[in-house]
Amino acid sequence: MKTPWMTDRWFTSPHNFNEEVRAQLKFAKKITFHDITLRDGEQQTGVVFTKDDKIRIAEKLAEAGVHRIEAGMPTVSKADEAAIKEIVKRKLGPKIFAFSRCMVADIQRAVDCGVEGVVVEIPSSEHIIELGYEWPLQKAIDLSVEATQYAHKQGLYVVFFPIDATRAELGWFLNLIDHVATHGHMDALVLVDTFGGSSPHAISYFTKQVQARVRKPLEAHFHDDFGMAVANTLMALTLGVEVAHVTVSSLGERAGNCALEDLALALLTLYGIDTGLRPQTFTELSRLVQKLAGVTLPPNRPIVGEMLYKIESGIIATWLARLKDKRPVELFPFHWSLVGQAPAEIVLGKGSGRDSILYFLSHLGYTVGPTDPRVDEILVRVKERSLATKSLLTTDEFRTVVEGVLGRTATPSPARGT
Repeated sequence: MKTPWMTDRWFTSPHNFNEEVRAQLKFAKKITFHDITLRDGEQQTGVVFTKDDKIRIAEKLAEAGVHRIEAGMPTVSKADEAAIKEIVKRKLGPKIFAFSRCMVADIQRAVDCGVEGVVVEIPSSEHIIELGYEWPLQKAIDLSVEATQYAHKQGLYVVFFPIDATRAELGWFLNLIDHVATHGHMDALVLVDTFGGSSPHAISYFTKQVQARVRKPLEAHFHDDFGMAVANTLMALTLGVEVAHVTVSSLGERAGNCALEDLALALLTLYGIDTGLRPQTFTELSRLVQKLAGVTLPPNRPIVGEMLYKIESGIIATWLARLKDKRPVELFPFHWSLVGQAPAEIVLGKGSGRDSILYFLSHLGYTVGPTDPRVDEILVRVKERSLATKSLLTTDEFRTVVEGVLGRTATPSPARGT
């Protein structure tokens, strides 16, 4: 592809593909998406997924091309355990993992669910171990060794998940990892920013320090408390981290996790990396999760926001009218069809301009010339109506405004009416 930054589906900055920029990137040959919506996503306050909810979401995640699904934590409830077992049974395509505490009994529950892998958690910062868990430090070490050994002996792929890793004293943390890798078992290690308190540059430093000491595949699990989860995950991936932990639309504990949609589309359009995910499913997937979780997203949410492709601003509406059927990616970094959104459309509100009025008049079949002063009067009334209602105008409201200016006898042409 001669211009990977500009295709018929997206138009991003050519600087993304500058040789000097690309020389800094050390992506793994394959990047794996490990979705944690069914576990960490459900930890968002007030979110409850039933067994059927989890199955429906897992099916949609499989349709989206997700590589691994963390289906839940069997010890949370019998319903969670049943959901994991059913998801495994359905053989949807992605590898199915469970999440467990560093306890043999937890690992056995995961084994009983039939999963391929297990993410094994343990507190890794001394202050959390001593203050949050009120454990002696040695207990965390001993439990980690025992549980990971047991999981390995049961044939599971063992992902070691040290909670609060980015706030742990680095020497203590690396010694813990070394000890577990040597005396327990670890197929992969997760870089965990539990409280989202790292900058991208700090993630770069932390990742390199771990890579210098630990010879294991690395995974990234970053929270979004400072809005850095996607940026931090991208930073880790550019350094060779192989697996990204994500949730649909950033659902999750407190401010949530790295958003599946944002990360996948950034990799595709900003870095030219096709992970195999199907972005055309993203909007439908997000709306399903929103519905089942009982949450709403800001209308301008990246990728899936319901207002992303509704254009009110006068000048942009003018451009859209001219370019929608020619090259709409001049106006949007990615085409609506790429992410499963409805086509872009012009809407009427306080920010509208004359061209928006002319567009709607023509669209509805009214014959009013561009120099007709009544266009300006209609525009004024549209703005007044929007200001009064603090909302966009419906088609019927616009017709009422038009009739108020042109007269009740002004009706649109039947051939062009809607």
